[in-house]
Amino acid sequence: MFVMTEVGHPRRWQILGVLCLSLFVVVVDNTILNVAIPSLIKDLDADTSDVQWVIDAYSLVFAGLLITAGSLGDRHGRRRAMLIGFALFGAGSLLAAFAANPAQLVATRALMGMGGALLMPGTLSIMAQVFAPDERSKAFAIWGATSMIGLAAGPTLGGFLLEHFWWGSVFLVNVPVTVVAVIGLLVLVPESKGPRRRPDVLGALLSTAGMSTLVWAVISGPQYGWTGIRTLGGGVAAVVALALFVLWQHRNPEPMLDLRLLRRRQFSGAAAMIAMFGFALAGLLFALTQLLQLGYGYGPLKAGLALLPVAVSAAMGNGLGASLEGRFGARPALVAGFAVLAAGFGTIGLTGPGDGYAALSVGLVVLGFGAGLGAPPAYSTLMAAVPPEEAGVGSAVNDAGQELGSALGVAVLGSVISAVYVRGLPDGTPSSARHSLGEAVASGDPGLAHAARDAFADAVSVGSLAACAATLAAAVFAALVLRGVSRPPVADPAPVPAPSAPESVRT
Repeated sequence: MFVMTEVGHPRRWQILGVLCLSLFVVVVDNTILNVAIPSLIKDLDADTSDVQWVIDAYSLVFAGLLITAGSLGDRHGRRRAMLIGFALFGAGSLLAAFAANPAQLVATRALMGMGGALLMPGTLSIMAQVFAPDERSKAFAIWGATSMIGLAAGPTLGGFLLEHFWWGSVFLVNVPVTVVAVIGLLVLVPESKGPRRRPDVLGALLSTAGMSTLVWAVISGPQYGWTGIRTLGGGVAAVVALALFVLWQHRNPEPMLDLRLLRRRQFSGAAAMIAMFGFALAGLLFALTQLLQLGYGYGPLKAGLALLPVAVSAAMGNGLGASLEGRFGARPALVAGFAVLAAGFGTIGLTGPGDGYAALSVGLVVLGFGAGLGAPPAYSTLMAAVPPEEAGVGSAVNDAGQELGSALGVAVLGSVISAVYVRGLPDGTPSSARHSLGEAVASGDPGLAHAARDAFADAVSVGSLAACAATLAAAVFAALVLRGVSRPPVADPAPVPAPSAPESVRT
């Protein structure tokens, strides 16, 4: 088992390549499915509710198990947890590719969510173990760039696969990547763990019930109403379960989550920033995918390629974000990153229905660059506050917050966009067209389709301005809350070798 030193693990950059590959496959899986929804509806005879469960089954299991999975990794080995997670994720992907009906696909997606929950906390926690403090900002920058590339690459890859193969290929592509990642984990990544403790079964049950129910309530809001019994009931159940979890962690002499971690301003503030990042980005990208395909008439592949400027500019911004953090500290880098991110959302918000993709792409470039600036200092600030023995559960708290933020973004910004879209339709529009842009375009009425496209484009602009306000608020939050956060150690000026990852199949 590797013991942390001031110079880090001798193979730390190769290890980073394996961890980034692990992150990449999970992030891609969260976005690749969006472009496959029409094919699923057609080939599996699925209705809207079935498709919603295919998407939600993964999120519910993933979010619910994250804290428990991170704690298990700390206790029994983070690499071991990642290996088990990949076994479940790969098996679920293989079964999902050949699902014969929606129920089977929902079950396999839940299995993939279980695998994702076991492997995700290990990516950040192992990085914190193998890199010395002076190199972590560079490592987190590369990790953050991988996440952004995965977000944008998912729709692109999905579009390519759907144009050449059947819908199951969006799942089947995970299998060879899983094999490569497992080999990399076994060959390169050292085992690390915290002190052995007694299993916290009650804590695991309460955290799983609380987080999964909370995400379920958020997902239910747009469909059943934010004041509906289902949404409010789920929210109340989640609050009760999470309150009992906190109470039990306070009383348990060997808790799975040390509550003192949440009281550290450096940790909780960075976690809140990352959750807000997920809120704004996930909510808008979900809407932009629909705008590009249904509003601009792009095919799945072209729509995916249209989002690539986000990934390219994010990769450029990540290096600068790490440099800003090293030179000026985390707070100025975070404030600058989220201010630029807000400018990107604002640029998209000012794009009108007739401006076309050229104007939209400017906003995407600015947005991606801001995300690249803000992500490295957020992750490094968070993990710097986590004791080495709690790295897995600390990473899991971050992952859970980001997943909840993303779910809230899709639900809340989606509700805003839906409400503005309906108000923008002309009087006398059929109820089916008011339900979604897709149904309006499929109505066969050219006039209605044109009006619906303009209404949806206006709605996306309003949603973008809402995301702009949220990220500006996050920048102010960082300026006020993260005062006094220490600057990371200055890295050795010697050149850092480029990360080396196993040759991977693109996902």
